[in-house]
Amino acid sequence: MALRKLTWYEFFAGGGMARIGLSERWKCTFANEWCEKKAAAYKAYFNPCQELKIRDVRSLSPHDLPGTPDLVWASFPCQDLSLAGSGAGLAGERSGTFAPFWTLIEGLVAEQRKPRIVVLENVVGTITSHGGRDFAEIFRKVSEAGYRVGPMVIDAARFVPQSRPRLFIIGATDSANIPKRLGSPEPMKAWHLSPLVETYFALPTPLRKAWVSWRLPEPNKAVPSLSSLIENEPVGVGWHSQEETTRLISLMSDLNLKKLNEAQRTGAQKIGTIYRRMRPAGDGATSRTIQRAEARFDEVSGCLRTPVGGSSRQIILVVEGKRVRSRLLSPREAARLMGVPEDYPIPHNYNDAYHLFGDGLVVPVVSWLERHLLAPLSRCGVLEQVA
Repeated sequence: MALRKLTWYEFFAGGGMARIGLSERWKCTFANEWCEKKAAAYKAYFNPCQELKIRDVRSLSPHDLPGTPDLVWASFPCQDLSLAGSGAGLAGERSGTFAPFWTLIEGLVAEQRKPRIVVLENVVGTITSHGGRDFAEIFRKVSEAGYRVGPMVIDAARFVPQSRPRLFIIGATDSANIPKRLGSPEPMKAWHLSPLVETYFALPTPLRKAWVSWRLPEPNKAVPSLSSLIENEPVGVGWHSQEETTRLISLMSDLNLKKLNEAQRTGAQKIGTIYRRMRPAGDGATSRTIQRAEARFDEVSGCLRTPVGGSSRQIILVVEGKRVRSRLLSPREAARLMGVPEDYPIPHNYNDAYHLFGDGLVVPVVSWLERHLLAPLSRCGVLEQVA
């Protein structure tokens, strides 16, 4: 007897990084993405993929969704929930797409096509957005649909050289016989940040009863260094002029200049990253801000973001003694920071590539969740088999 393939839907699919991260155990039967440029990348890698619908989630109905999925994955837009974004929260135009998405799930439940597992992924700002009310609203909707709900924060830096903490809310149908080994009686320090624990105690008692602290092992595989992912001859970007690099250095605070000087004193090649941010001027004028270049040389990049989310693009700094060069992160380097395979086709336009990967999922994080939680949860209860 051969095990049947588990079926799943991928909402807000982007370039399909959740699909890359899931194993061959899973078959995608429906995917949606409204952005044609991201959908083009999805199709270029997974072609043929008739299951991908290039439509706004608001235009979908349960009638558009085939069968009964074992899993639904939704990485709904983060811009209104991000700390760098507008602060509109779930009422915002982009993050507000959670509401029509969840209406689809409620429609499936009403039609007795309830997914066994639901995964929602977003920025950690979701936890504290609007004083925790946005998180509580998401939690309430998922629990009222009949799921045990387990929120957790996973930092991609445990898998790739990129600081990228993300909130994952994993719901498992409460009719499933969830093994005790998958749940912890108390929050696990590795996956439950203090704000998340505080949010738990702020929930009404009925909602706290739906909470489950998923138990996952901590990864112990060595994480590649940032330097190992950097292209010697970058494709898609050019080096800054010396004047541009000097201007970048002039934006550094004393602390960041100290980091640069320490890297120079080693005499060896050091790879760093820079983000330009607006910071208080520090001159007593509390309302005045100035642009600063903030550097790090710890072999971990900053979180890959997109300008749409309110942030600048990440800059690579190559230090070799007195020689300092700078340039934008290349599209292939961005793909590597997301754990995307080397054969993944890179969009020709730089901005398209940067948006694609900056808005995406880190593939090894998805694989870790699949192996240690999603696959075991899918086996709860009766596991169907086919000849």
